[in-house]
Amino acid sequence: MSQRTTIEWTDATWNPVRGCSKVSPGCANCYAETFAERFRGVPGHPFELGFDLQLVPAKLSDPLRWRKPQMIFVNSMSDLFHEDVPDAYIQEVAQVMVKAHWHTFQVLTKRSERMSALLSSHLTFASRLPHIWWGVSVENKKHGLPRIDHLRHTPAKMRFLSIEPLLEELGMVNLEGIGWVIVGGESGQGARPIQKDWVRSIRDQCRKMDVPFFFKQWGGVRKKENGRTLDGRTWDQMPFACHDNPLGKLDARMDASNPEVITESSQPVEEYGAEGQNRTVDTSLFRAVLCQLSYLGTGKTEPIWKGNISRHEA
Repeated sequence: MSQRTTIEWTDATWNPVRGCSKVSPGCANCYAETFAERFRGVPGHPFELGFDLQLVPAKLSDPLRWRKPQMIFVNSMSDLFHEDVPDAYIQEVAQVMVKAHWHTFQVLTKRSERMSALLSSHLTFASRLPHIWWGVSVENKKHGLPRIDHLRHTPAKMRFLSIEPLLEELGMVNLEGIGWVIVGGESGQGARPIQKDWVRSIRDQCRKMDVPFFFKQWGGVRKKENGRTLDGRTWDQMPFACHDNPLGKLDARMDASNPEVITESSQPVEEYGAEGQNRTVDTSLFRAVLCQLSYLGTGKTEPIWKGNISRHEA
C-alpha cells in the first residue's frame, strides 16, 4: 500500500530520504520537522533519529509495487536535493520514477540551484518526461523568486510552483514556462498570517497566463475552520496528468470547480463549425491524444492511458 496523505494536491507520499535542515524563512515552522521530532529516540520508529537527514534505500522500490496509478509527492518529509544527499542516490530515485511511469511524480525543492544543475546533467534522462513534475517552493521575494528563475532554466517538461507558506506580497511573478501554481498559507502553532490580496494577485496572474491555479488553504492555527475557499469558491485547477488519461484535467480551462468551463465528463470539448456544419471533439479522446503526443520522442512504446480515470474531482 502507498503512503496515503491529506495533502490536497496529491494522492500519496514517498520518502526515500528523511529529514532536512532549514535554508530560508519558509522553513521556520516546518510541519515535517515538528512531526519527526515527536518520535526522536523512539526505538524502531522511522523517525527515531528525529529530523536528522537519513537515506532510506529500503523505500526506493515502493512506487514499483504500487500498481494503482496515482499522484506521488516525492520526499514530503525531506528535500531530495539537500546538500547531504549524494548525486548517485538522487539518480537512483529518478531511475525509479522513470520506471514507474504509470504514476505522476511531484518533486519539490528549496535547493533550486542544485536541482537546476542536475536536471541539466546527471538527470537529463528524467527531466523531460511528462509524468515527472519538477517544482520549487516560493515563500517571499528574496528567497522564492530566484528559485523560479532557476527552475525555468531547466530542461524540465513540467515545472510547477508551491507558493506555501506565502509570507508576503510577491508582486509580478514571471510565470513563463510554469505549468502549475499552488498557493497556501502557513498552518500550525506560530503560523504567520496570509493576506487575501496576496493570493488574489497570484490567481489573477495565473488566469492571465492560462496557468492552472490551486489554492490549498488559508492556514492558521485552526486551518480547517479557516477553510480553503477564495472569493466564494475553491480553486482546484491542476495540469493534465498522463496517469489520469483519458479523463484527467487538461489545463485551467478544464476545471471541474469552475462552472464557466467544461467539467470532467465526455461532453464535447468545443464545437467547430464551417458554413453551418458543426463537428465536436470528445474530451476523452482529445485528452488521450494529447497525452500520447506528450510522449513523442521519449522512447516510450507502452500504452499510457491505463488505470484510474476518475482522479481530480473538484
